[in-house]
Amino acid sequence: MPSRARARPRRLGQEPEAVTWARERAGLTKRALAGRVGISEQLMGEIESGWRNATPANLLKIAAALNCPLVVLERKRGLNDAGAGG
Repeated sequence: MPSRARARPRRLGQEPEAVTWARERAGLTKRALAGRVGISEQLMGEIESGWRNATPANLLKIAAALNCPLVVLERKRGLNDAGAGG
C-alpha cells in the first residue's frame, strides 16, 4: 500500500503567524485556545503551523476567543495569491 505524503494546503484562510501572535498576546496556550474554540489542541497547532486550514467558522471562533478582529488573522491577499501572471 503506497504511503501518501502529507502536503500543506495551497491556500490558507488564516495567517499562521498572526494566529500565534494573537494567542500569545492574549496569554493563552494552544490547549487553552483550542478549548475555547472547541477544537483539538493538535488541530490548533496545525492551524498555527500552516499545516491545516482553519474553517471560516473556526477562524471566527478563534478571533472571538482572542478578542481580536478577524481581519488580523485572515491571510493577506497579494498579487501572487490572485493568480496573476508575470
